[in-house]
Order: sequence, then C-alpha cells, then structure tokens
Amino acid sequence: MSERPYVIDEMISAKSIAARIEELCKEITAEYRDTDKLIVVGLLRGSFVFIADLVRELNLPVEVDFLEASSYGNAMESSREVRIFKDLRGEIEGRDVLVVEDIVDTGHTLTHVLHLLKARNPRKIKTIALLDKPSRREADIAADWIGFSIPDEFVVGYGIDYAQRNRNLPFIGKVRFVEGS
Repeated sequence: MSERPYVIDEMISAKSIAARIEELCKEITAEYRDTDKLIVVGLLRGSFVFIADLVRELNLPVEVDFLEASSYGNAMESSREVRIFKDLRGEIEGRDVLVVEDIVDTGHTLTHVLHLLKARNPRKIKTIALLDKPSRREADIAADWIGFSIPDEFVVGYGIDYAQRNRNLPFIGKVRFVEGS
C-alpha cells in the first residue's frame, strides 16, 4: 500500500510550542508542589518529544514511565478499539501521576488509559495533552491541561506521525493531500 502524496503546512511553530510548555509547566509545578516525586506517564509514541520538553521545564523531582496505547495503527482515523502494547514498569499506587498525551481526538484512548491507571490507586492523577480536537470528541473526557485546541485537521510533527513519518518535525503541521498526483 503506497501513501497518497501530501505536503505539510505549518500550524503551530516550534517557538509557540516552547512558550506554551513554559506556561503549562508553571501551572503543573504549582499543582504538584507538595509531591516528593511526580511520575510522568507518557503515552507512546506520539508524546515522546512533548514529554522530553515538558520534564526539562518542570521544577519538580520527576520519574518518567511509558505506556503504549493506540487506537490508530497506521490509519488516519481512530478505530475506537484501544490496544495496550506496553505497560508501565513501575508502580503508581499512592503516587502522584501526570499522564501525557500528544493529542486528544475521540477521547477513547485517554478514557481507557485513565480507567486502567485509576484502578492502580494513584494518590493524584491529572492529564495533559499537547493538542485537543474537541470537535471530534466521542468520549466524555477532557485533559486537565491543554497545549493547543485545534480544528479537525490531520496533523503531524513534534512526535506525531503519519504512518511512522514526520515525528521529527519541530513544529505541528497540517497534512494536505495533493490531488491528481
């Protein structure tokens, strides 16, 4: 199966992302100021760039762990069936947790992950998403912190991929398919 030809139009610049992360980290640091160690749980793979920048900006002791969940595979649309490919290595019972998501679209992945993690009895669990597409929401969920709310566009960059490509872009870009190619 070959991909349709496409171009990427910049939507959110690297500079804008960095500035927003700085703002968000001030709020997160205030929220978790009494913690002895915050466990930052990244949802792989799309959030890894966001997590790296986020934890460097947090003025807190942090531990990083990862959970790999997907409802997309290589598709552009969510299958709505959430699969867990990699679970956490550490325990979160009685601990403070921040779940980091690249994008909240239908909300099914975040809902499933929070249900799974809350069953492990963390002391406090909050969520942050770099991007939010509220117009696509099917599950009744919202992240506690949002980097940017975006329209219903297919986006890549800053860790977010299309068929495992474009994760390395320093900005968020809108995919525009080239017709007739």
